[in-house]
Amino acid sequence: MSKRTDLASVVSRTTLKNGVSKKYAQELAAYVLDNRMTAELDSLMRDVQADWARSGYLEVLAYSAHPLSEQIKSEIKRQVKELEPDVKTIVITEVYDEALIGGVRISLPERQLDLSVEAKLNKFKSLVQNGKE
Repeated sequence: MSKRTDLASVVSRTTLKNGVSKKYAQELAAYVLDNRMTAELDSLMRDVQADWARSGYLEVLAYSAHPLSEQIKSEIKRQVKELEPDVKTIVITEVYDEALIGGVRISLPERQLDLSVEAKLNKFKSLVQNGKE
């Protein structure tokens, strides 16, 4: 295993057992900086999320230009549960992205679902262009 995957394993075990505290996050940030691992931070977090998912805890990042209603959050959880039936706990973390015109982009540890207005327009554009050829 690599240093990053070893660290991800420790972080996932610790956070699943004890939760995430500000102190732990600061200690982890200091470790990452001291070990010059900042370039691997995105990969590290994906590894942690994948470990969480294998333990039945799934964090879903929901990118949106506006706060999500409870109805939309429930729908996201329902769709994620269909994709990942063995998951025991689904937590939605909202990420505000002003670049999104509308809709939502959902990121899971090993897949993404783009339900944004831009993605739908691009799909429509592709369909129209392919139909003309």
